[in-house]
Amino acid sequence: MWITDFSVKMFETQAVSSKGHASSGERHHLFDFVSYQPLFLDCRIWESPLLQAAKENNLAAIRKLLTDGTCDIYQRGAVGETALHVAAMYDNLEAAVALMEAAPELINERMSSELYEGQTALHIATANQNSMLVKALLKRGANASTARATGHFFRRSSQNLFYFGEHVLSFAACVGNEEIVQLLIENGADIRAQDSLGNTVLHILALQPNKTFACHMYSLILSYDRNKEGPGSLELIPNNDGLTPFKLAGVEGNTVMFQYLMQKRKQNLWSFGPLTTVLYDITEIDSWAEDQSFLELIVSTKKREARQILDLTPVKELVSLKWNMYGRPYFCFLALFYILYMACFTMCCVYRPLKPRTGNKTSSRDNTVYVQKMLQESYVAYEDELRLVGELITVIGAVVILVLEIPDILRVGAAKYFGQTILGGPFHIIVITYACMILVTMVMRLTSTTGEVVPMSFALVLGWCNVMYFARGFQMLGPFTIMIQKMIFGDLMRFCWLMAVVILGFASAFYIIFQTENPENLGQFYNYPMSLFTTFELFLTIIDGPANYDVDLPFMYSVVYFAFAIIATLLMLNLLIAMMGDTHWRVAHEQDELWRAQVVATTVMLERKLPRCLWPRSGICGREFGLGDRWYLRKGSGGCMNHRIIEYPDLERTHKHHQSPTPGPARDFLQVFQTTEPCGFSDLLGRTNRPKMVLLCNTFSPRHGI
Repeated sequence: MWITDFSVKMFETQAVSSKGHASSGERHHLFDFVSYQPLFLDCRIWESPLLQAAKENNLAAIRKLLTDGTCDIYQRGAVGETALHVAAMYDNLEAAVALMEAAPELINERMSSELYEGQTALHIATANQNSMLVKALLKRGANASTARATGHFFRRSSQNLFYFGEHVLSFAACVGNEEIVQLLIENGADIRAQDSLGNTVLHILALQPNKTFACHMYSLILSYDRNKEGPGSLELIPNNDGLTPFKLAGVEGNTVMFQYLMQKRKQNLWSFGPLTTVLYDITEIDSWAEDQSFLELIVSTKKREARQILDLTPVKELVSLKWNMYGRPYFCFLALFYILYMACFTMCCVYRPLKPRTGNKTSSRDNTVYVQKMLQESYVAYEDELRLVGELITVIGAVVILVLEIPDILRVGAAKYFGQTILGGPFHIIVITYACMILVTMVMRLTSTTGEVVPMSFALVLGWCNVMYFARGFQMLGPFTIMIQKMIFGDLMRFCWLMAVVILGFASAFYIIFQTENPENLGQFYNYPMSLFTTFELFLTIIDGPANYDVDLPFMYSVVYFAFAIIATLLMLNLLIAMMGDTHWRVAHEQDELWRAQVVATTVMLERKLPRCLWPRSGICGREFGLGDRWYLRKGSGGCMNHRIIEYPDLERTHKHHQSPTPGPARDFLQVFQTTEPCGFSDLLGRTNRPKMVLLCNTFSPRHGI
């Protein structure tokens, strides 16, 4: 027995032709990958002469062993490999052919160890790009369709060097060998085959690090799809997570694949000199009719590269259109409505039903002069009826908040819904807690239970803090809300653990020091809870040393207080400031990118919650241009870099009488034209005035001009 392992052999990628396609004699190594090379332990290699002969391509030894009746041709190595696997690993064609002719059963034999389970000789030959061996295997009946490599070595994992899927075809596509891909498909390989994660070969290509060759192989595989345009298209097959290859490329931040697919799917409508108009397919991008839309996936992923897609065409234009036409007005209205709602709730709290206290005081420290009214006494006067209206509005608002939030929690999942900063996770916690406090206050009021001030005060703080959520609608304020969230849930949470340890230690020391002193002259350390609170105040430098300096103090008090001042004030508070400064620096460098993501998340949220009648679908249905049921966004561009043309297709529908019945240069197009400097996503979203609409022409002819 002997042990095998796999090592990666790196190759430089050969150049492709000027048209972006490989010539017939070129070999692409997609992933800059891979040739399997086994590493054997020489100390045990002689235990298997057949495997040794297969490794050394020793035909004479192989023939001699095969004719020997004592030799087991099916013997396996330490990881379940047969002699044919070994020959394929070392690209020994002659040895492999001899083994296949002597024992055809070895051709589809799979490795049996957990690490390389399911791998056949065809997998190995394909990964090594040995086309001659692949042909020999296929000619002798190698299974190109159902063989699956399912071992741990081939699974998608951060510990693995690569992910090529499980099927032989995906191996060939990932190493970028067109010849082997064609051979496999001609011999029955299923281009729609899915691995245990539900990924097709297109999904797997979207995950490869060599993005240029991945795009080329993507196009090659898709050329074999017989149902390119129908609902059963290979591109529309989702994996187990519900992601198509296009969506998976977005989630992984594969901007090269995204741009390639967008260019591949766009329709050139017309061009005239420097002016062009194209239709971009936004069916999978738009969140209007998608439960798991591309936009929502982009803002919810943890990969920063994915957010860069928000600044690419046509995502940038689509979000700009949605935000300016619907998102910004609705969001501003929602912010105003929420502020008025909180003002109503605040007034109800300020004028809550109270009555003078009638009982005698039981303690000299009791300073209570008003108490809560019973339910029967709370709604008798005209002022009480006005307050009742406000209270009903408050309760209805709390119920509406829960009704709107709970379905999203169930759909997305609590961990993702509350944990994503871009999606406003902490604010969702705040607003749900606020709604619960309102309902608790209502129950206490209805049951005449004393102590309603506790949930009421919590609700006031939480409700007004939630106003910060609406800062995301403004570019200057939006990133600051993210900064506050990161500081509170990152820097401050870590700092609080250190602060708690320091306060506990020094508070205990102060209490022990003053434990033997007269309680009337101890100042602020007369009991242990008070010592904890006083030390906390000292930590935050709210007060100075609170001991009674009119009497002699223990010597250890000065020593401990000096140490506390050094550690708490000079060290830990400055540590907190440094941590927050680092967080501010990191967020400031990403503020434009984060704000773009905030705008998208807000737009998607509003689109899901508002009725369809208030938020029409953006874009143009492909049926208007004979392109089926898919939806498109029209975008025009001119030759001058100082000009920007952005089209709002929904607006042109009112001008259908200007359009000719067939697409082409003779059609009319309503475009929004604005002269300005080249702009980015932030400029698009930041426009407050609607740009001037210009009808470019009725017909494109020399006498009409532009």
